[in-house]
Amino acid sequence: MVKEEFYDIVGKLIVPLFTGSYLAGELESSSRDLEVALGKGNSILLKPTKMDDYRIVLKRGQAFKSFEVNLIRAIIHEFNEISTLNIKDKMYLNKLQNMAIEKALIESITDSGTSTILGIINGLEKWAARTYEGSTVALGILVNLGANSDEINQVHYTEILNSDFFALFTDGVSSFVEFDKNGVLLGYLNIKNPKAVPTVSPHVFDRLARICNDKRVGIVLTEKGDILIFYSRQLIFAKRNGNWCVYSHDEVIRLLQNNVSYTAKQIRRAIYNTALDCSFAYKGACIVYINKDKTLDALNHIDAADIISEEHFNMKKELELQEAGKLYNLGNATKIIEKFSLSYEDFLNRNKYTKTMAIRRIVAGKKLFELDRKLVEEMTSVDGATIVDYDGTIIAVGAIIKIEAGSQAGGRLAASTTMAKYGVSIKVSQDGIMQGFSFDKQNKVKQIFYVG
Repeated sequence: MVKEEFYDIVGKLIVPLFTGSYLAGELESSSRDLEVALGKGNSILLKPTKMDDYRIVLKRGQAFKSFEVNLIRAIIHEFNEISTLNIKDKMYLNKLQNMAIEKALIESITDSGTSTILGIINGLEKWAARTYEGSTVALGILVNLGANSDEINQVHYTEILNSDFFALFTDGVSSFVEFDKNGVLLGYLNIKNPKAVPTVSPHVFDRLARICNDKRVGIVLTEKGDILIFYSRQLIFAKRNGNWCVYSHDEVIRLLQNNVSYTAKQIRRAIYNTALDCSFAYKGACIVYINKDKTLDALNHIDAADIISEEHFNMKKELELQEAGKLYNLGNATKIIEKFSLSYEDFLNRNKYTKTMAIRRIVAGKKLFELDRKLVEEMTSVDGATIVDYDGTIIAVGAIIKIEAGSQAGGRLAASTTMAKYGVSIKVSQDGIMQGFSFDKQNKVKQIFYVG
């Protein structure tokens, strides 16, 4: 593989798989160096073959995990095989490359049951393109890597996966059909109340994540046609909008502290979980995490009617009264002073801000990480932005953000980029894509991650 071709593959096909990663230069190499090896400062060093005299440096903020190193190694191996075929047809080449990535994804987590898992994924992709009785289907399959069926009359997944009756057996959330590593049917599993263990997963799939340890792989086809892979008690891969994505959860959580002067991992994890939940509930959302010293600036973009925290209402009140004192139009100044002469509760009651009063009652003074995840998901999907202060206090839900003049973006994106100047914001689109924004040293908005 020539150098230009390898750079193209790394830049276009490998970097997008790993959230927060970027090309960080090149180093000299000898035949003693491995094709893929961990480098200094959370980097990984890549070259096509041992004989090449250079290595590309791929870097990110979080150290690369062993399965990610294995994944990159497997991808490079597969692409080397494809390169020897010297294929000129670009469409055919892209198809082979996508298949190679799919194969490498599975080989990175297990060296047994690979062909079974790939065959099941292929079968689920066919189901994603069809319907049963006019509706799309959701399916759930488990592959038990530590089991071997000893049944005499064995049933193989290839015999039943494409059958119509199979569409009725599982829902991909609590009910699953289980096969051994060779693809032989083991039975049916209804996950009711598995042992509580730490997981990283959309909350709707939490029960599945709990039972997917290092001996069991969970594969889900959602009604939207996405294919999800669970392993090591977390969502690890997903094929969404036709492309595979590697879920580097810890890296995204780390990125949420970008330029934030005070942060707690508990809060960042709750914010990430919320974005993940909205993403797989296919609900749009805008979530903003405010920097400790930027709260007052952020409040300038939030209407007092949307604020559910009395403390932050009083801060907003002071800002409005200060602004009224600067106005030359005495009529407008008088209206503002009269409006904010009330206590917080009277302000809500007299103006009949029912939504704010209801959400305030539901939240009941709890911080984001203290609330039920399903509640937070539903709350965050309310039209408008959810604003969270540095300590986890929910400032507003469904807030209509006063965006900057001249913004050409859609509502959620405009709100996200406007509020990113005051901390970190996440925009979740209805097709599941998560985009994170913050600000650089010149106070310009930048995208810090893109997942899905």
